[in-house]
Amino acid sequence: MNQPLILDGKKVAESVYQKLLLEVSLLSFVPRIVFLRVGEDPASQSYVRSKEKRCLELGLRGETIVFAEFVSEDELIDKILTLNRDKDVNGILVQLPLPKHMDKAKVLRSIDPLKDVDGLHPENAGLLLQGKPRFIPCTPIGIVEMLKFYQIPIEGKRVIVMGRSEIVGRPMAQLFLNYNATVTVCHSKTQNLKEELQRAEVLVVAIGKTQFVKADMISPGVTIIDVGINRVDGKIVGDVDFDSVSSKAAAISPVPGGVGPMTIAMLMKNLSLAATLQSQKN
Repeated sequence: MNQPLILDGKKVAESVYQKLLLEVSLLSFVPRIVFLRVGEDPASQSYVRSKEKRCLELGLRGETIVFAEFVSEDELIDKILTLNRDKDVNGILVQLPLPKHMDKAKVLRSIDPLKDVDGLHPENAGLLLQGKPRFIPCTPIGIVEMLKFYQIPIEGKRVIVMGRSEIVGRPMAQLFLNYNATVTVCHSKTQNLKEELQRAEVLVVAIGKTQFVKADMISPGVTIIDVGINRVDGKIVGDVDFDSVSSKAAAISPVPGGVGPMTIAMLMKNLSLAATLQSQKN
């Protein structure tokens, strides 16, 4: 039976943190990030706690401001503008999703592009599109770092990205293009999906559908990155049916323990970069 290479995100993240500690030690101050969370969504609470905990472990300053679910959009934006002006704040992260009464794009646009450690401001998205990235969304750049760590080539490879969200799918596709891959984006309107997926040499799945990708949808020897986080019977599983595809894949990221640790690691790296850029500007 085929035994694929398991892409261990925790292991890769630790290597990122080792370099990061050196970067941060060269600064004359301790970088500070503020997380803004609206409402009491359990998943959002968990994600922010994980990020705060990692800040603490790395000796960085992280704090969370919590708003009630019904807070006005203007009040949230006013707080962001205050943080933009605060030179003691290096990174600002608005935890998504936001309540339906808010315009997510408007809120994200209000963040100072030099403090946008999530890489979602239009200015940073545009720099990525131009091939001159500054802050890259954390999950996509974490996936690239993972592939590099395991020496899995990207250049010239047929890469398929399932999903077209602005947080993962779209920046992921653009990032792969910047690394000279041949990229196809598949989504809910894609026709002949199975045939498309079977062409992939590298497959990134970020669609939020529990164990959607099965063994019969892939070709032997593919590298699979599973971005999905789905809760089933008290367990966390991905968008890929890990057990079945493992018989054909050459390499695969597990859920949990794959992409998740890398997302937080790259957030910390973006915070370090933000602090460095701001110190040079000042």
